[in-house]
Amino acid sequence: MKELFFQRHRRLRKTAGIRAMVKETYLHKEDLIYPIFVAEGENIKNEVASMPGVYQFSLDRLGEEVDEVVDLGIPSVILFGLPKEKDAVGTQAFHDHGIVQEGIRLIKDRHPHLVVIADTCLCEYTDHGHCGVVDANEQILNDPSLDLLAKTAVSQAQAGADIIAPSNMMDGFVTAIRQGLDEAGFADVPIMSYAVKYASAYYGPFRDAADGAPKFGDRKTYQMDYANRMEAIREAASDVEEGADFLIVKPALAYLDIIRDVKNNFATPIVAYNVSGEYAMVKAAAANGWINEKEIVLESLTGMKRAGADIILTYHAKDVARWLEEK
Repeated sequence: MKELFFQRHRRLRKTAGIRAMVKETYLHKEDLIYPIFVAEGENIKNEVASMPGVYQFSLDRLGEEVDEVVDLGIPSVILFGLPKEKDAVGTQAFHDHGIVQEGIRLIKDRHPHLVVIADTCLCEYTDHGHCGVVDANEQILNDPSLDLLAKTAVSQAQAGADIIAPSNMMDGFVTAIRQGLDEAGFADVPIMSYAVKYASAYYGPFRDAADGAPKFGDRKTYQMDYANRMEAIREAASDVEEGADFLIVKPALAYLDIIRDVKNNFATPIVAYNVSGEYAMVKAAAANGWINEKEIVLESLTGMKRAGADIILTYHAKDVARWLEEK
């Protein structure tokens, strides 16, 4: 038989040791941000029905969750609030003693070195469930919303937030928040902008967790069309020009091409938000024995890193931290 010449790529896959030598992409605990839902009330630890393993915590139960996060070596958390009272302009979002503000103070007092990120939006605090001010014709008003978002960011920074993460998708929100923070003496507080946030069906379970579903219409007039790719570059470019320090792409799994596009075009750290629907699908399939949860999650999150994410915001963070210890 005539000898054939071809490349033997399998030589570099022969053993676990060789595979480790040539491995290109790594997932680390330091890459993870863990979301926490903080609710007003007492002795609350309510599991979110559509997100097994994810809970809403009252302040008196929040410490136990944060202690576990720290013990696992997860370096940062992001807080979402569930207030008892809501109104048309989301007053509790920027109240000095709002639920997120109080949660930030508690965490920073208990674990000063844990990085605490504050989600900055109005939807969880408005009685209509939209991310901005609404007029009599049910139109979401961009510019009047900016002042409220800036007030919210300042109140969160005053409470001790290390990073402000605005998720509202109003035009100009980074400029408004940056100016507000700077004028209030928080020029060193970075902004982790939800720069590329699509109007996605993958958010469904989050709306159960945060009680933030809109009471009318949808968010397609301010969140992005999932069919669009170049629009993501325009959105990210605006936020970088306005002073964003991080760029979030949300969701992650169906938007790996967008993560790579944003990574290729901007020098800021890129955050992939592994959203609630992505989490819920994995949990449901695993509960039915259809998939290996650990392997699916590690493969998915490594794919986000490979696509260009520097940081991953994920509800799987605690499990991932444990699995990485096993490896």
